[in-house]
Amino acid sequence: MADTTVAEVLAELAALEDPKARAVNEKHGDDHGVNLGKLRAIAKRLKTQQDLAVGLWGTGDTAARLLALLICRPKAFTGDELDAMLRDARAPKVHDWLVGYVVKKHPAVETLRVAWLADGDPVVASGGWALTTDRVAKRPAGLDLAALLDTIEAHMKDAPDRLQWAMNHCLAQIGIEHPDHRARAVAIGERLQVLKDYPTPPNCTSPFAPVWIAEMVRRQG
Repeated sequence: MADTTVAEVLAELAALEDPKARAVNEKHGDDHGVNLGKLRAIAKRLKTQQDLAVGLWGTGDTAARLLALLICRPKAFTGDELDAMLRDARAPKVHDWLVGYVVKKHPAVETLRVAWLADGDPVVASGGWALTTDRVAKRPAGLDLAALLDTIEAHMKDAPDRLQWAMNHCLAQIGIEHPDHRARAVAIGERLQVLKDYPTPPNCTSPFAPVWIAEMVRRQG
């Protein structure tokens, strides 16, 4: 499949368009109607193709961009290219996959994390918080967890949705992974009440930080 063109892939994605899938995705802010299992199957077939990935990204089409993120070579991008891509990624799923599948594997991840964390654009900043949450869980050495909690305490309550969600995840992760900071993380969650009433399906854990922390600690213990 090395000679697959952008046009051929776009035609294949268009043929997979499902109105029901689009209706579900649009509730989450994602403007595409391709089942993600079928999208991943295409990616598995195409394997890694950086040039095709760049071409698909350039279309601006959400499904094409999701596929691009699955077949790209993360280290083939420069840090500046990833920064530009994040600023252009407005569909939540594209944003999440870009951060989770590509930026996390890039040598510039720490530089981007610090820059995005301080960015004035809340969507860009949410990418910085997502990378910070990953570090809280996997490589906390060098992070000032108390200072992160200070920032969350001061700004999470009034943050726009995407940024608030990312900050809340970081709050929960600090509480789950770091017993020394757990009581304060729970107290911040209790005081701010962010996502306390978020509709949570049966058998799923509430994103309300005090409940989330308690449940994950219980599972670990």
